[in-house]
Amino acid sequence: MKHDKEQRESYYRQLSRNMVATVILVSMTPMILVIVILLFQFKASYYEKTYAHLEELVQKHRQRIDGYLEERLANIQLLSASFDHEVLMDKSFLDSLLQRLKTAYGDVFVDLGVIDRTGHQQAYAGPYQLDNAMYDEANWFKSAINHPYYISDVFMGLRGSPHFIVAVRRFHNGKPWILRTTIDFKAFNNLVENLRIGETGFAFIVNKHGEFQTRPSSEIKIGTALDRILSHETNRFPEGVRVLAQKDPSGIPSIYVAAALKNGEWYLIFKQKQWDAFSDLTRTVHSAIAIFVVGSLAIIAMATVLSRRMVRRIRQADRQNETLNQQMIETGKLASVGELAAGIAHEINNPVAIMVEEAGWVGDLMEEITLAQNNDIDEIRRALKQISVQGQRCREITHKLLSFARKTDTTLKDVQINDLIREIIELSGQMAKYNKVTITTDLMAELPYVTISPSEMQQVMLNLINNAMDVMEKTGGNLHIATKMSKLEKDHIVITVEDDGPGIPEANLPLIFNPFFTTKPVGKGTGLGLSICYGIIEKMGGKIDVQSTVGKGTRFRIWVPYQKAEINEQADTKNKNL
Repeated sequence: MKHDKEQRESYYRQLSRNMVATVILVSMTPMILVIVILLFQFKASYYEKTYAHLEELVQKHRQRIDGYLEERLANIQLLSASFDHEVLMDKSFLDSLLQRLKTAYGDVFVDLGVIDRTGHQQAYAGPYQLDNAMYDEANWFKSAINHPYYISDVFMGLRGSPHFIVAVRRFHNGKPWILRTTIDFKAFNNLVENLRIGETGFAFIVNKHGEFQTRPSSEIKIGTALDRILSHETNRFPEGVRVLAQKDPSGIPSIYVAAALKNGEWYLIFKQKQWDAFSDLTRTVHSAIAIFVVGSLAIIAMATVLSRRMVRRIRQADRQNETLNQQMIETGKLASVGELAAGIAHEINNPVAIMVEEAGWVGDLMEEITLAQNNDIDEIRRALKQISVQGQRCREITHKLLSFARKTDTTLKDVQINDLIREIIELSGQMAKYNKVTITTDLMAELPYVTISPSEMQQVMLNLINNAMDVMEKTGGNLHIATKMSKLEKDHIVITVEDDGPGIPEANLPLIFNPFFTTKPVGKGTGLGLSICYGIIEKMGGKIDVQSTVGKGTRFRIWVPYQKAEINEQADTKNKNL
């Protein structure tokens, strides 16, 4: 019993775990799929939106810088076109022009200078001592003298500070000359650095050789991303914007957005670390994870509570079913007792009649007897002995009936199947006589013990015997009961109950073990007998089946598991000691 209880508790624990796992799986799978799909789609959309936003910002900033350079160039072109060479050679006039530019545009223009075709600066207006400076070896001069206009790269030059030149070439008497101005580097640098996004996003300018044209706010190393931007492959996008996502020289994943300036001679490059660029996405992912964790905990808690409640109800339902099954067994037993009552009543009437007759005979003798009549004394002794024998016989019959009719004892005991069958046959003997049924047996000797409830096994056998006699009550017949070791089922004893009655129609065979199914007239049968038999045998760990042919008879077979050899030996020793 303790083992069965432990098995049931283990079953309920396993059932609870399975229910929790099922609820969690069914509940969390859609949530996980939704979160993953939405995050994937949101990530793709967010990446696309972020890249498009950065491209737009860089494109606008590129246009602003190009516009700034073109405006400075236009200012110098206007001056060179408005005044002749001789006028511009006047230092005082050149100073006045520079002041006008400063008044109009602030400190953007640092100085002005007029340079002849040999690189000699003929006129100068500005804060530095650059009168008569020679630029014949300067790279910017070599390029400017050969082009209508020119904007140089940023360089240190004679003044020792970063700056760049805007120059316009004109001709005087067929000879070229240049009007040039120096653009304030700080103002230009601030214009570029004005593009800042987030914590790490900033812009800088390099030329096509990778040389910086602005002073970035942090140290920038030319890495793989810049190499790719400055490669021949990327030089093909002078009018477009290119986005690269890869690690910077420090190994940190970053985003580079590049756009060409000055007709592809410069590149405006914006750099931002990916964690900063996608910070909103990261926060969204963290929020989704937090929601998932909270939702998962809620689902787990709900699954645990619900599963425990359901298992508790299942346990209660199982207990109620067990109680109901026990009541059904008791009901079936009472029905069997009722069927036995008639036969046992006749069985008891015979010894009781003999007892009454013998008692009357003793009374008559007592009236006539004298102490000297020894023959009469012997007759009295014989009658008293007969009364005692018949009384003992009545007591045994009623004891067997009461023993079977009492409340079912489900205690498991080691019993011999053959002894149990003989006792049931003895109980059913009188009914078999009245129904003209001959009961024969073929019980295999020395069967191993089986651990079962004796009263439940008695009920199974009695139900099968009573059913057989019921179907043969009109015509009589033969009922054969046999036991043997099963060859099909290992460690099982097979019990066969076979009659030669009318048989069971094939259509009814699948239904005979169903509760309340009966072919007997109303009020004759409950339809519970075979259902109870099936439940008892299943509980024992065995099985029961039926084979029947209409007109030839029916055979029931019961397989009952038996104990191991060592247990049987212990039972034999125990029985011998008793």
